Amino acid sequence: MENNYKMVAKTLFGFEELLERELIQLGAMHVKKGVRNVSFEGDKGFMYKANLSLRTAIKILKPIHTFKVNNEQDLYDQIYKMPWHEYLKPTGTLAISATVNSDAFTHSLYVAQKTKDAIVDKFRELSGQRPNVDLRFPDLKINVHIDRKDCTISLDSSGESLHKRGYKTATNIAPINEVLAAGLVMLSGWDGQCDFMDPMCGSGTILAEAAMIACNIPPNLMRKEFAFERWENWDVELFEKIEESLLNKTRDFHHKIYGYDKSPSAVTKAKDNIKNAHLEDFITIKHEDFFKTQKAGDRKLHMVFNPPYGERLDINMETFYKEIGDTLKQGYPGTDAWFITSNLDALKHVGLRPSRKIHLVNAKLEARLVKYVMYEGSKKGKYMDN
Repeated sequence: MENNYKMVAKTLFGFEELLERELIQLGAMHVKKGVRNVSFEGDKGFMYKANLSLRTAIKILKPIHTFKVNNEQDLYDQIYKMPWHEYLKPTGTLAISATVNSDAFTHSLYVAQKTKDAIVDKFRELSGQRPNVDLRFPDLKINVHIDRKDCTISLDSSGESLHKRGYKTATNIAPINEVLAAGLVMLSGWDGQCDFMDPMCGSGTILAEAAMIACNIPPNLMRKEFAFERWENWDVELFEKIEESLLNKTRDFHHKIYGYDKSPSAVTKAKDNIKNAHLEDFITIKHEDFFKTQKAGDRKLHMVFNPPYGERLDINMETFYKEIGDTLKQGYPGTDAWFITSNLDALKHVGLRPSRKIHLVNAKLEARLVKYVMYEGSKKGKYMDN
C-alpha cells in the first residue's frame, strides 16, 4: 500500500475553513489551515479523490523538496541536485510557475526561468537529451514557492485551476468563478433541504454548484484532464475505482432549484451550461426581472446571488440596491437571502439590516457576503436582526 505524503490545497481568501471541513469529511489526515491554503496528508488515491471532490480548492500541490535559498546560485544548485528523472522523461515537456515573497528574489518569471535551466541542464548532462517547455499541456507542471529564504518545489497535480469544472461553455458579461460560487453557497449554509433560488443567475454557475451540493455530485467529474494523468505513476484503474465510489454516494433531491435573469442571452447561456452539467432535471431557468416577481407558495426559500457590482456593468447602484431591498421586503417572506457585493456603499441603500456579514475577496476586490432574513408574517415580509 502506498504511503501517505503531504499535499497543499490552495483556495480563495475566506474559504480556508470550508476547505478544511471538506478535507476532513473526505478523510484527509493531519489537516492544517493556512492563509488561502490548507495542508493535509493522503496517498495517491486520496490525491485523485481530492481533485475530483473538493468544491473550494483551486489547486492541489504535492511538495517534493524544500530547502533554504539565499541567491540564484543556491536555487540553481538545489534544483539541479533533484532526481528529475523520477518524474519526467528526457523527451517530456514541462511548465513552471513561481510565486515569490523575498528580498533576494523579486521576479517570479526569473525564478521560473532559473528553475527550468537547472532541470534542462541536469537532463542534458545525464542523457544528452532535454525536455521542452509546453505551457498548455505539459507532462509535468512544477510550482516553485519562495517565502523569504524558504523554497518549496511542488508538483501541480491539478493542472488548470479546479474552478474550470468543464460544464461552463458560455458565460455572460461578469461571470462568477465556480469555486467562488460553490463557496458562497456553502457559506450560506445551503443543505438541499428546501427550495433554492438565484434571482440574477447570469450564466447559471451558482445554480449548478447548488445542485451539485444538494445531490452530493463531485464537482470535477466533467473535467477533461488533471495534470496527474500525465505523471509517470498514473494509475487509471485506481482513478476509475475512486470515480465510481464517489458516484455511488450521490443522493436524491426533493425540492426545486430555479433561476431568473432579465437578459434573454444570459438565460440561453445558463440553460446551455446547466444542460452541459447534466443538471437540467434539478434546475429551472426563466426569463424574468427579479424586481417584478414574488415568491411562489409559502415554502421556505434559500436565495444566493451575485448582483452587478458596477465595475463592469453600467447601472445606477443606489436605485438598484434599493430595489433589491424593496423586492425582498414586499415579495419574499420566509426567505433567507444571501448576496455578495464589493460595492460596500451600495449596501446602505438596501434598506434592511443584514443579520450576517462575511468578509471575502472577489477578483482582488474587497467583498462582503451578506444575509437578510425575511420573516413569514405580514405581507410586507418584516425582516429580522439576528
